Amino acid sequence: MSALTVEDVNERHIKPLPVPERLRLIATTAEGIAQSEKSEEDRPLRRITKLHGLGAETWRGIDAQAHINELRSEWESRER
Repeated sequence: MSALTVEDVNERHIKPLPVPERLRLIATTAEGIAQSEKSEEDRPLRRITKLHGLGAETWRGIDAQAHINELRSEWESRER
C-alpha cells in the first residue's frame, strides 16, 4: 500500500467538502498548530548551570594535564 501525498488527500477528501467545512478544517488545523507551538513555548528553560558537575565521576582520578598531553601526542602522530 502506497502512502498518500498531501495532494492526494486534498483531491480525494478535502476538495469534495463544502466550502464552510473546508474553512472549518483550516481553522481547526491552524488552532492545532498554534496549540503545539504554544506548548513548546511553555516548556521551562534549561539553565546551563544545572549541568555543573555532571559527569564528574568520569574524570575522577584523571590528571587533566596528562590527559591533554596524551591527546596532543595522538593528534601529532596522526599528522605525520
